[in-house]
Amino acid sequence: MTSQVWSRRTLLGGAALFVAGCAANQGARAAAAPLPGARVMIIRHGEKPAGSGGPQGIDANGNADSHSLTVRGWTRAGALVELFAPSTGALRDGLARPTAVYAAGGNGGEGTRPRETVTPLAERLGKSLVTTYAEGSESQLAAEVSRRAEPTLISWQHEEIPALAAAFGATAPKKWPDDRFDVVWVLTPVGSGWALAQVPQLLLAGDTAEPIT
Repeated sequence: MTSQVWSRRTLLGGAALFVAGCAANQGARAAAAPLPGARVMIIRHGEKPAGSGGPQGIDANGNADSHSLTVRGWTRAGALVELFAPSTGALRDGLARPTAVYAAGGNGGEGTRPRETVTPLAERLGKSLVTTYAEGSESQLAAEVSRRAEPTLISWQHEEIPALAAAFGATAPKKWPDDRFDVVWVLTPVGSGWALAQVPQLLLAGDTAEPIT
């Protein structure tokens, strides 16, 4: 049985970069062996409406929309621009400037929020969002992205992010917690497989450097 091992090193004055073990889940793997230069970064969409009495969703025009991000979610979307495409200074350790940005297709919050989360970043990069795949198409998405030899960012629904990582053949936590919006899963080539690292975003008050386990 392959065990998962976390290592810790200094990041942004005491925060941490956590690294998981190498790929092992070959049974679920849909992706090809990684190409040199490949790096796949996966994020959950920004904060969403929590239900009755909580912050409401607001669309890009300022209209109430239960399928859209909350104000905090939009704030995160803006902060992600500087995380992945900083106007000055170096990128965060473990990250790379994406040359393609994928977001979930489909209707409802399952597609709307992932797209809203990375639209400001795509505009900074001068890229069109790739929205070919919807929730449930993780294997097909992994198969396509694994053929890229450049950094790729994917914005997705949290319930299916573990399945997406598994489709690459990476060993990953089995569940993404409902209350976590603040971490990037990074897949990098190791031999003929993919290894998973977790990079904390540390963008908004309340974000934590703790990995998802």
